[in-house]
Amino acid sequence: MNKTYVGTACITASLWLLGCSTQKHATAVPEQFQYKTNRKTAGTSPAKIAGMDSLLQSFVAQKKVSSVAAFVAKDGQVVYHKAFGQKDIEQQTPATVDDYYVLFSQTKAVTTVAFMTLVEKGLVSVDDPVSKYFPQIPDKVVTAVHEDGTYETRPVARPMTFAHLMSHSSGLNAGLVGKIRQAERKDSDKPAGFGGAMPTITPNGQHTGGGNMQAKYLEEEMLALAKYPLGFDPGSEWSYHISTNMLSYLIERISGKPLRQYVKETVLEPLGMTRTDWYYEPSKLSRFVKAYSAVDGKLEPASNMYSEGTVSTEQTYAEGAIGLNGPIEDYAKFCQMLLNKGEFNGHRILKPETIAQMTTINRLPEKNAGGKGFQFGLGFELYNAQKKPAPEVSNTAFAWGGLFGTDYIIDPENHMIALFYLNMPRHEPLYPTFLNKAYRLFK
Repeated sequence: MNKTYVGTACITASLWLLGCSTQKHATAVPEQFQYKTNRKTAGTSPAKIAGMDSLLQSFVAQKKVSSVAAFVAKDGQVVYHKAFGQKDIEQQTPATVDDYYVLFSQTKAVTTVAFMTLVEKGLVSVDDPVSKYFPQIPDKVVTAVHEDGTYETRPVARPMTFAHLMSHSSGLNAGLVGKIRQAERKDSDKPAGFGGAMPTITPNGQHTGGGNMQAKYLEEEMLALAKYPLGFDPGSEWSYHISTNMLSYLIERISGKPLRQYVKETVLEPLGMTRTDWYYEPSKLSRFVKAYSAVDGKLEPASNMYSEGTVSTEQTYAEGAIGLNGPIEDYAKFCQMLLNKGEFNGHRILKPETIAQMTTINRLPEKNAGGKGFQFGLGFELYNAQKKPAPEVSNTAFAWGGLFGTDYIIDPENHMIALFYLNMPRHEPLYPTFLNKAYRLFK
């Protein structure tokens, strides 16, 4: 089993390796995207660009997607930024690069970066126990659940830390906790929470489940979650998702500000991500790509509850696991900041050593629920020789995508970022094909 935490020597080594991978590009990092690029200087050609066009157009022609947007940049030079298909099939509205997408779990990386700004301010440490800031956090692990819903527990082997939250290894809502909830719901008419069935509508923002699916504030859901024991010892397994919501709640407790406000002030606004947000004025709904599913070679309308949930007239809810929305270029700015080791748009969001701490150190045991070769840092999956979305991806690359087909990669060794956006709950896995072609733009 790999050690979850490493000493200063290991962190130093990781920083050295990251520095070596970018030694040839030691000049000032690109503060803005360069759109008027010389394709030959950028390492590509019109023929290769046309090949990417043909690939994405084929996805539309074969009705694998309703629309698709793609963005590829190397050293800050944008070599590809296009959209194909229709964002509204019924109205025959063409897709554009300015369309808004529901980003789902791409929110998690932004939330994690926001938390790390608190670390750099000295307000909290990655290895601090969560109980230092939230005494109600569970300190027991469930060992058995009886038919009547009662259960047995034991003390945790180690306290939960913020690193556990950022690597989805906290034990929150994991394992046998599901049986506890199931037993409770037999005697209750309250909606399923913490990973239970999603509602048919979202009246107050994008929720992923909690003690009250119509909660107006994240605090309500996290206080309810804290009443359950953990499903496993922190750091001993990987159980995806709800940990980032608890991290978000702790951002609010430590910063003294609502999550949305803190993230916008520390990440979105400095980077110029002016169109990325949890919710909008009702007039902005028309900017969203409509959702469709690919079923038996046909495109069928899907629920738009997620985009519609962003324009509630009484919106107050924001969580850190999902909820951000926006156009592909906005999130590309976030990716470029990470590729630049923490800086973009004239603002430093995080220090280079913080980026390395998040993206070069595996925080999971060797065997985990992610499968063979799966590694996770602080907020990002780390790619390696065993598990990659495409063979060309380097061992320094990292990423984390969204449920409806929004994917991206940040590859320091190749000095590039690539993003691929869909808005489809059911779709063929096309991202690896795109990614292969994206790398071949420069070969």
